[in-house]
Amino acid sequence: MPNLVNLENVAIAFGGPKPVLDGVSLGVDTGDRVGVVGRNGGGKSTLISILAGRLLPDDGRVSPVRGLRMASVTQQSQPTGATVRASVLGGEIPDHEWAADARSRTVIEGLRPGGDRGLDASVQGLSGGERQRIALAAALVQELDLLVLDEPTNHLDVEGVRWLAEHLLARRTALVVVTHDRWFLDTVASRTWEVVDGKVEQYEGGYNDWIFARAERARLADAAEQRRRNLARKELAWLRRGPQARTSKPRYRVEAAEALIADVPEPRDSVELVTMARHRLGRTVIELEDATLRLPDGRTLVDRQTWRIGPGDRMGIVGINGSGKTTLLKALAGERDLDAGNRVQGTTVRLAHLSQDLSDLPLHRRVLQAVEDIAERVFIGGREHTASALAERFGFPAARQWTPVSDLSGGERRRLQLVRLLMTEPNVLMLDEPTNDLDVDTLQQLEDILDGWAGTLVVVSHDRYLTERVCDRVVALFGDGRITDLPGGIEEYLRRRDQQLETSAGPRPVASSSASSASGTREADRRAARKEIARIERRIEKLDSREKQLHTLLADAANDPGRLLDLDAELRALVAEREGLEEQWLEASVD
Repeated sequence: MPNLVNLENVAIAFGGPKPVLDGVSLGVDTGDRVGVVGRNGGGKSTLISILAGRLLPDDGRVSPVRGLRMASVTQQSQPTGATVRASVLGGEIPDHEWAADARSRTVIEGLRPGGDRGLDASVQGLSGGERQRIALAAALVQELDLLVLDEPTNHLDVEGVRWLAEHLLARRTALVVVTHDRWFLDTVASRTWEVVDGKVEQYEGGYNDWIFARAERARLADAAEQRRRNLARKELAWLRRGPQARTSKPRYRVEAAEALIADVPEPRDSVELVTMARHRLGRTVIELEDATLRLPDGRTLVDRQTWRIGPGDRMGIVGINGSGKTTLLKALAGERDLDAGNRVQGTTVRLAHLSQDLSDLPLHRRVLQAVEDIAERVFIGGREHTASALAERFGFPAARQWTPVSDLSGGERRRLQLVRLLMTEPNVLMLDEPTNDLDVDTLQQLEDILDGWAGTLVVVSHDRYLTERVCDRVVALFGDGRITDLPGGIEEYLRRRDQQLETSAGPRPVASSSASSASGTREADRRAARKEIARIERRIEKLDSREKQLHTLLADAANDPGRLLDLDAELRALVAEREGLEEQWLEASVD
């Protein structure tokens, strides 16, 4: 593939004792989709700033191809015009002109950069998240060779994240994206760069492949270290260098990856945790009785709803931006009064609420002091943690624990906020967008702690991976005044949102044009195909599970001829059905 941009021995230090990047050499080819991961402050944004030409390295060379068409959207990108229209389209382009361009129409209808205010809204007074959406839309409407994005999902809801992933996959533009959203990373990335200790480790595939490869690399490193320390293995090492070993080439296989996780237990025992939570919380946790809740703009968020959250419940709340998720969470936490109805809280409840506001941190204290101000020790998941140990789990090594809080980055302050929250030993935890500004390693630590945490959990997050991982139930706000339970989780939410948009009253802007109608028909066909593929895959999974059971039953019924015949007939029918489903899957995928 033609090369677009190269980095050769790039280094940059910002005057510190350790370089942020040290001797980094890599390149981006046409069609590459690269996800960039690493710890907060590890150099991810620095790397893509150098790649995009916004920052000059101290040493090394950056070589873009001649005539490279590139756009870059950072967390500090701002609208360039007085109105949304001018910022996105580069001028006051009339509707009939931009609607005639398929790319502009798709981006504006899908991303809705002006929100309910439309394209003619002034950018003055818009929130930071709204400005980021405008900057993202302005980049996506262009014809590009390379698109560089820094945390593009931060201000998108679940539906917006899905749209962005599908849009990026549909276009041929090369992509380099820094993101902590694991679902997004796994969906769009064909390669992964991990920035660690000034170097960039490169992996094939998205998040899942990166996790497997990193685990395998760590296993091999541990094995090498053991061989160095254990002289008794010298003979084995010598034998492995024999002729037989030289004739075989190592390959990465699925079996090797599965072996890494063969003995790992399930993330959590839900029954045991619920039982523990009942002992700690009692029967009543938080209940909204015949509750009515209105938003500041007059819309009714909840209309005479009764909602009970019990001991051990692990609840995720989803909805589009502006649907009222944060307002509902504040009402649950008792920080916002109901407009009607009652809120009941159990007498044993110790509630902790992680808001999106970082103003509660003591800027005059150091990190460890700020944690020990809450408590010096805490019990989580049946184990005792010191303040220092818990801070270290969330990315504050011993040397960093004496850093003034005022010197921390936004991501580090978010991590500190989480540590302080957990040190209060709550039994009811409410998290509002906990993934904002957190790196992937910190998210893994948070999920690991929540897996063994015996309490009630309510999460508002656009991070699909985190919601599906830590929550057992998902509810949605569809704007109809109800809190809707979704047994099918995020997939059911997205399916219902698709149906809601298809049946909503009134045509969307420019929907009357023939091009828009054709685009809408194609999009509907693609959604239908995706649903059909998902249905087939779920059915195949069930058949695979039943086939394993049948093989076990056949072995147990070896001395029962009648039973053997029945089981064999069922197995044959199952195999035939699965073959038919696999053919349907192939047809749907090709279409």
